[in-house]
Amino acid sequence: MPLKMNNDELPMINLTPMIDIVFQLIIFFMVSAQISESDKQVDVKVPSSNQTSSLPSATSKNVVHVHRDGQLTLNNKPVTIDGLTAQLKQLRTTTVDMNVIVRGDADGPLQNVAVALAACRAAGVSDVGIAVRPADQGANRR
Repeated sequence: MPLKMNNDELPMINLTPMIDIVFQLIIFFMVSAQISESDKQVDVKVPSSNQTSSLPSATSKNVVHVHRDGQLTLNNKPVTIDGLTAQLKQLRTTTVDMNVIVRGDADGPLQNVAVALAACRAAGVSDVGIAVRPADQGANRR
């Protein structure tokens, strides 16, 4: 059986997958930068925790901010407790896979966060998370 000793074609590097990955990374960092900017618009200092886990992704992300003085905002719009329950019920009828993230101020009373969580439960929202900051980020960051 004779062996072929010369190569007819030179090997080529296909750059298409590498370019695709670079574009995906650019899009990821652009989107993540926009999400972090929306969290900085509301003046709430979230508490820190040593053990954190990421929430599963959902099609609709609704954020309830509980301020130090007990005021509530849903998606950066001020609401009352009754208004929060009503708006979440309305959003739940139009959205199949909805989750709510409660961002309570670390210096505020825990009772305010508990009231917001109870309003979410009264609205029938089953996927509720509480935002915390990893402990290594320091207590003075907002």
